[in-house]
Amino acid sequence: MKSIFKSVATLTLFSILTRLLGFLLRIYLSRTIGSEALGLYQVALSVFMVLLTIVTSGLTLIVSRMTASYRVAKDKKATSSLASVGLVVSLTISITLCVIVLVFKNLFAKLFANGDCINILIALLPALVFSSVYSILRGVMWGQDNYFALSITEFIEELAKVAFCILFLVTGMTAIQGALSVAYAFTCACLVSAVFVVVLYFLYGGKIGKPSRIYKSLIRQASPITAVRVIGSLVSPIIALILPAKLIAAGYSSSQALSVYGVAMAMTFPLLSLPSTLIGSLSTALVPDISMALAENNNEHIQKRVAASFRFALFIAFLIVPTYVAVGDLIGVFLYDNPLSGVLLEYSAWIMVPMGITNISSAILNSVGMEMRAFVNYTIGGVFTFLSIIFLTKSMGVLSLSFGMGINATITAFLNILVLKKKLKIDVKIFKQLVAMILCALPTMALSSFVAAILKNFLPIFFTIAISGVCAVLFFVLLCWVFNIVNVQSFVVQLGQRLKIKNFRLKTKKSR
Repeated sequence: MKSIFKSVATLTLFSILTRLLGFLLRIYLSRTIGSEALGLYQVALSVFMVLLTIVTSGLTLIVSRMTASYRVAKDKKATSSLASVGLVVSLTISITLCVIVLVFKNLFAKLFANGDCINILIALLPALVFSSVYSILRGVMWGQDNYFALSITEFIEELAKVAFCILFLVTGMTAIQGALSVAYAFTCACLVSAVFVVVLYFLYGGKIGKPSRIYKSLIRQASPITAVRVIGSLVSPIIALILPAKLIAAGYSSSQALSVYGVAMAMTFPLLSLPSTLIGSLSTALVPDISMALAENNNEHIQKRVAASFRFALFIAFLIVPTYVAVGDLIGVFLYDNPLSGVLLEYSAWIMVPMGITNISSAILNSVGMEMRAFVNYTIGGVFTFLSIIFLTKSMGVLSLSFGMGINATITAFLNILVLKKKLKIDVKIFKQLVAMILCALPTMALSSFVAAILKNFLPIFFTIAISGVCAVLFFVLLCWVFNIVNVQSFVVQLGQRLKIKNFRLKTKKSR
């Protein structure tokens, strides 16, 4: 079986570049159109994402799974046929949804507290059609372990978003003008990425075969996953409706409520998703990897992958938490010139740990065909997000959202682990590692906070953040190594062996 190391490395490299572009874009948007415009865009985008989930989520996953199984059987003809069937189904669904929104425009407009949001949603609609093509062909390449193609398409899309935003946006725009311009940039970027993925698909030898009689099978397998994920995706638009309303009830004006919502969703939470740059890469690689292992009844391989994945997720999350706790307030000011985003980041840093575990455990459950159970667990956890917003916003403000999401992720992660133990009959030894990393993270937070408190008195904000962050990372890694929580030496040895093998192969090729 192909090593997952190269897959994760490829995904991680492009994920870092893509995420970097995303951060730069958010910084540009926050300073160009402001938090109120970002709030309007995020509210409309949350509804659009529900429509996008209907089009892409279940179909993409099932196409990747079926492609992986066809790889085992070495049936290229079936793969080509699957691609054509997937395109027909996804295009039909996306076009139908666009028509429904346009016909029932007034009904959809009632979903939003601000009437301008419906125009933003309509500006996003063509992206549904473009994404339907994009998602199916990427699903095929995902099942074929073509992670370079998978990653480069995401990078190109993000690059196109940056380019179109710079082209469409000018200073002095009203909030609605700015939000509409971002929506048009998003749609244009989806068109570019769809064209690019089509070109890549054929360059890598992909074909569109004669549709076979698997329409019903594809839809039947994808429907439960889509239904589960659509219901899950409803969380964002419901939050987009409830949180501003609760903030207004707590004494905020409508403009202030949208602005605070924009700060949380467009500035702070993207930074909290930073560990998923690495953890998400591993999650993506795990789906076909474990699916193929199941097809081959390779239980030992699955056991090793699961154990290593949880260790990796915990380490990456804890690697970043101390920096956010120590200099989160400074990061918000430096990136967005917005102190509130920094305060939210500082107080919300802890939720990255349960989010990372949930990310990995959900990917594993998807790989073993337990999407419904993953959804049930997510729903149980999600109840606490809404309870937190409803009952705590008056006293905690927007921090009620962070607290609710953290409790949600914690409960979901715990339930996922219980299911994995029962389903795969493996012992997920995560508690001891979690406690050990917490004990390493606490002195790391104290040290980095102390360093930041001294440096900010005489150094520019950038150098204070950089030096404090480097100290936090190095000290945490040192503690993990000293107490043998992470076997750094083993990793270095393995990496050295891989480099030697690679150099040997290069020399062999040259000698030939």
